[in-house]
Amino acid sequence: MIVEPDTPAETEAANQQRVDAIVAQGPGGAFALAGVAVAIVMLIWFAFYFLVFVARGGA
Repeated sequence: MIVEPDTPAETEAANQQRVDAIVAQGPGGAFALAGVAVAIVMLIWFAFYFLVFVARGGA
């Protein structure tokens, strides 16, 4: 069962406070995900460099 508040103004104010609290925490998860993605790309690049390019004698 969904319980709705009596007045829509209370709902909007409560929702705005929740949104403000979430936004105040910042985009930490997005930065963490981007950092992990960059680390994976760099690991793949180094693996290719050492296992293929250097192994064939290219310098």
